[in-house]
Amino acid sequence: MQNVSENALEQRARRAARRAGLVARKSRWRVGSPDNVGGFMLVDPMTNFPEDGFKYDLSAEYVLDYCSDDK
Repeated sequence: MQNVSENALEQRARRAARRAGLVARKSRWRVGSPDNVGGFMLVDPMTNFPEDGFKYDLSAEYVLDYCSDDK
């Protein structure tokens, strides 16, 4: 059951990023390497350049907080 709630949280993070004009990418390739911690990276879709999480080190909660409308 935990996996379902984790997947739901990841989908919420992706939708929040999309509303903020960003793309939340999660790489599953070579997870655990120094350049891929297994979390999210926020990317500007116009330039395809990462804004945050250069090592896929963002949690879904951080993405939700980063992309919130409370700024």
